[in-house]
Amino acid sequence: MGTARYEHYDENPIKQVSQAPLATFSLDVDTGSYANVRRFLNQGQLPPPEAVRVEEMLNYFPAPQPVADKQDNTKPIAACIPMPFAVKYELAPSPWNAQRTLLKVDVQARDMQTRDLPPANLVFLIDTSGSMQPAERLPLIRSALKLLVNDLRAQDNITIVTYAGGTHVALASTAGNNTTAIKAAIDNLDAYGSTGGEAGLRLAYEQAEKGFIKGGVNRILLTTDGDFNLGITDPKDIEALVKKEREKGITLSTLGVGDDNFNEAMMVRIADVGNGNYSYIDSLSEAQKVLKDEMHQTLVTVAKDVKSQIEFNPQWVTEYRQIGYEKRQLRDEDFNNDKVDAGDIGAGKHVTLFFELTLNGQKASVDKLRYAQDKAASKPTKSSELAWIKLRWKAPQGSESTLAEFPVVMGKMPIFADASEDFRFRAAVAAFGQKLRGSETLADTTWPQIIKWGEQARGEDKQGYRAEFIKLVKLAEGLSH
Repeated sequence: MGTARYEHYDENPIKQVSQAPLATFSLDVDTGSYANVRRFLNQGQLPPPEAVRVEEMLNYFPAPQPVADKQDNTKPIAACIPMPFAVKYELAPSPWNAQRTLLKVDVQARDMQTRDLPPANLVFLIDTSGSMQPAERLPLIRSALKLLVNDLRAQDNITIVTYAGGTHVALASTAGNNTTAIKAAIDNLDAYGSTGGEAGLRLAYEQAEKGFIKGGVNRILLTTDGDFNLGITDPKDIEALVKKEREKGITLSTLGVGDDNFNEAMMVRIADVGNGNYSYIDSLSEAQKVLKDEMHQTLVTVAKDVKSQIEFNPQWVTEYRQIGYEKRQLRDEDFNNDKVDAGDIGAGKHVTLFFELTLNGQKASVDKLRYAQDKAASKPTKSSELAWIKLRWKAPQGSESTLAEFPVVMGKMPIFADASEDFRFRAAVAAFGQKLRGSETLADTTWPQIIKWGEQARGEDKQGYRAEFIKLVKLAEGLSH
């Protein structure tokens, strides 16, 4: 693990609906944690708990191909404009606790064809210090960039800025179809010297401003293996710079490689502030996933500042716990405050939310309060609404949010084995992440159980991601003994 730094966080607590009926949070599309966990396991180590973020593991897996699921896409009750994403939900018993029910909510952003993508002004800010010499660092990034180059168009521009002891424009803004010049510049990237990068980020922004495309994608992609010293000593100053440039229409994403002195917390934070996303590149296949197969999801935003607020009905639910999203929690009043920043969703991106519910009649973790008002008994008839979901977002260039809301209706619940393949597979992923973190919730759940849930729900797996997941669980099982 070297001197890598990860931000500590505690698992979301169980909340009583009578005391806290609202769950309010920002949506998240990062996937870096999964690739980093994979690197640890492939190197024969269990990851530190702080490196495991369950939501990023869930969101690593692409949306399943449309099938005749038991739950169809729900229709929003109120929306001022057409929604940039579809939403569906599913309920089934928890596989790790018979006294709990899982609610899965899926948000699927609308996709775009390559021909419809706006022109892109991309600036790669690359760490070329001596520590980037190993094969899994700068050489990997060189190979990864070549994958991206093959998909660039004449209307796209690419710039490469490097930083080590100083900064350098390795490739001035160049049309995307000039692949010969771009690949030559990539081949000339070399790792040497100490990490200094004086004014590296500012130089990257200067180049982005020079090549700014009005109405297009203007993004910096920062690639580093360590505690990037960009000539700014205070992290708050870095965030202030990134935020200022974000307001000008220049966004920022981060790509991590290596592990020694890796400051993941900062990589995640500035990507959030920059309205971008954080990815971790541990192999050429992951580079292809991030920079080729899913690049449009990284670059093209279909909705920004996306927030969710879910209200649970005490007639049905006594307790709930959100699985993951610990770093994305918002105050309830932040939901309606358009000044509060939240996550952005790219074209074609798939986001999964899981809540573990205690329904009335299931054994609760806390005894019923003696003096609490019995809300369930206060109404003559019981509503079929188990929960009410609100989503709020802004258009990519907008400043005012749009609200959509719809119910989660309690119907006949299937047994876990009859839930959709995607529900069962992602439940296995959620269990895996929680167990890696040492969650008490999964204390009685065994690795073979998680393997079984994953194997039985693997389904169609063209890219092999789900088969790889099962291999990783088996590695974790072996390393845990």
